[in-house]
Amino acid sequence: MSRAVRIRGDELETERGARAKKRSLAVDRSTSPRSPGDLAVRRSSHSHPEILFAIFEPDEAQSGAKQGGVCDVVESATEESSDPPSPPIYEPYIPDELAADRVARAAFKLAEAKYRAEKFRVAHLFTMDHYWHKPYSCLRKDRRLLPIRELARDAILSATKSVVLLSSFLENQPLNKCCGLWFQRDDQRKTALVLTSAHLIRKDDIHKWKRQWTGEYHKNAKVIIHLLDNTTTPGHLIYLQEHYEFAIYEVQVDKPVHLPTFNDRVHSGQDVFRLGRDANLDIKIIHGNLAYDIPTRYERCHYMYFLRDASSLKLLHDDGGPIIDLEGKVVGLVNNQINETFVPSSILHKCFDFWRRFNCMPRLHLGMTFSPIKFLDPICIERMTRKHNIDSGLIVEQVSKESHAEKIGIRKGDVSLKVLMESTFLLQLSWKAC
Repeated sequence: MSRAVRIRGDELETERGARAKKRSLAVDRSTSPRSPGDLAVRRSSHSHPEILFAIFEPDEAQSGAKQGGVCDVVESATEESSDPPSPPIYEPYIPDELAADRVARAAFKLAEAKYRAEKFRVAHLFTMDHYWHKPYSCLRKDRRLLPIRELARDAILSATKSVVLLSSFLENQPLNKCCGLWFQRDDQRKTALVLTSAHLIRKDDIHKWKRQWTGEYHKNAKVIIHLLDNTTTPGHLIYLQEHYEFAIYEVQVDKPVHLPTFNDRVHSGQDVFRLGRDANLDIKIIHGNLAYDIPTRYERCHYMYFLRDASSLKLLHDDGGPIIDLEGKVVGLVNNQINETFVPSSILHKCFDFWRRFNCMPRLHLGMTFSPIKFLDPICIERMTRKHNIDSGLIVEQVSKESHAEKIGIRKGDVSLKVLMESTFLLQLSWKAC
């Protein structure tokens, strides 16, 4: 017959860790080879079975029912805490008729000292710190999120396992801070890869780089990864993608890291959460909605937008943090907390496919920039449909000088339909390895 297990707030982490390891082994033996944990990673190939990548779910994939099982772990009486429970200590009281008695007063002062010591000890238990460190999460204070609160809580707690904090330094002087995501791990070499924003090593001149598409990057900057167990480890830059503004760092790790699942399926208006970590490694959460929009002249055409709640405060230094959906899957990587833009997972998916196959991330060049008609105001779309019978396609915003598009007669203001786009791809594809 199973017995309840008592977990004390002041129990040593090592003791809890040993018991947790035993329980996890029991669960592993009881699950099938296709356990829920297997869904979070994908092995690279038969030649390197020890290398695991984060999973990307393609746009055409249909979300099915969640797979998983329920496991009952029966714990024996020996699994209980080794030290017996301390007797409860109540606030002492001395009757008035004994107040003048020296023996009674001495006993009262001793009991009072024990009571204060016990009260101090209990106040500093990890199970009691929520009384002193009040949460400021939107899930606690925003009643509008009540319909999705439980779903969002589980999604966030799942996703935070892969979110870390990174710091960069130039000659031991702080440069920037960003968040990052574990992206790949090699269990044989005991290494892992962290995906983060390129702003981690970008020259810290906000007023200048906001209006530039390229910037100065300190590739030799010292980078430190702050692990969730409050230890730190150095990171080694292995790839920098300046156009999409993200970087990949290799880290030496002693134990496996949690890899996230990326989701390419996103739609405008869906509920998402933007995650970051502060200097204490506490998670920061902001609720918002996804938005497609026409970028300004200072923004990249691949940007997607995070529309935060008006009551939410901006997260500072959270570039590189993930945007997650209500299933805890990553739909994008924050790359500009000032304009609240991010790189969608669909682009990250394509970039990493190229990187694994060719060890670089080539980028297609058409020599044009576009504005989708579907992102215009409905009044403009209706007017265009009524007068010109056009309700879809891409409006050409810019044409590069001496590009193939310019040579075949495409000009600013033209409408590019799907057929024209396909023919343009076939006529000329200019590749540039960024």
